[in-house]
Amino acid sequence: QINTGRSETDLGRILQLLTQYPKDFKPHPTVQKVLDKRREMALGNVPLDWGAAEMMAYGSLLEEGHPFRMSGQDVRRGTFSHRHAVLVNVEDGSHFCPLRNIEPRLGWVNIHNSPLSETGVLGFEYGYSLDTPNGIVAWEAQFGDFVNVAQVTIDQFIASSEMKWKRLSGLIMLLPHGYEGNGPEHSSARLERFLNLAAEDNMQVVQPSTPAQMFHLIRRQTLRKWKKPLIVMTPKQLLRLPACVSALSDCAKGTFQTVIPDPAVDPKGVKRLLICSGRVYFDLLAKRTELGRNDVAIVRVEEFYPLPTEALKEVLA
Repeated sequence: QINTGRSETDLGRILQLLTQYPKDFKPHPTVQKVLDKRREMALGNVPLDWGAAEMMAYGSLLEEGHPFRMSGQDVRRGTFSHRHAVLVNVEDGSHFCPLRNIEPRLGWVNIHNSPLSETGVLGFEYGYSLDTPNGIVAWEAQFGDFVNVAQVTIDQFIASSEMKWKRLSGLIMLLPHGYEGNGPEHSSARLERFLNLAAEDNMQVVQPSTPAQMFHLIRRQTLRKWKKPLIVMTPKQLLRLPACVSALSDCAKGTFQTVIPDPAVDPKGVKRLLICSGRVYFDLLAKRTELGRNDVAIVRVEEFYPLPTEALKEVLA
């Protein structure tokens, strides 16, 4: 593990830069509200949501000299309208990328909405990641199961190329998923497929449950020399869940936690221990509060593979 924090002063300044655009530029009123709220987050007046923490991670890494590249069907806005990495002028349709307030060199920031040709697009990003070990290279499926068409690239390259060709990739795959009423084509990132492919530390499969966890995860992936593909089950439900927020100070210290213990209960009084993913944690927490139970501890496993055995043992103890 490495320290992935930055000072609160630095993070506030970076997030402020990510809300600024030229004087003659007019964002959509709804997007303007998002930017206004992020300014309050930068000042510490409002806790961080998912989109702010994610963008802050990219901005902080750019400032430290790491180029950033992302592609996918709707990555500029973010499928669920949470990222807003590229702004659109409602008066003339021109674009502006606030990340260039941090790093103005055009070649250092590349964010492209891509066609529904997942095998080709993901294959390109995988290849790009091989030659950019110092950078952030990310691909996002519009919904998790849009990864279906990329399965051959995952099987032939992402899951196996280190063994076949001794090539290391730090590619990030963001897969928004969940069973939230959108029908069969918009319901799952097929977590089980990745766990079936996981062997001999060939990849990382994670599901962060807080904005700060996402911040530290992206920074950990970029900063450490141990390069493995990172599969992120980004939870659609948590992007705007009021309970799913982080303080700026949570991003200033520490690193990505593979297991999050339950700080709210006294271990001496615990009779039942629930081990879960972050995807269902907030539902369980709400139910425990409703029932007034203080004898149940809820532990989040944030990294499914490699399974954090030692961290789990420590929490169980």
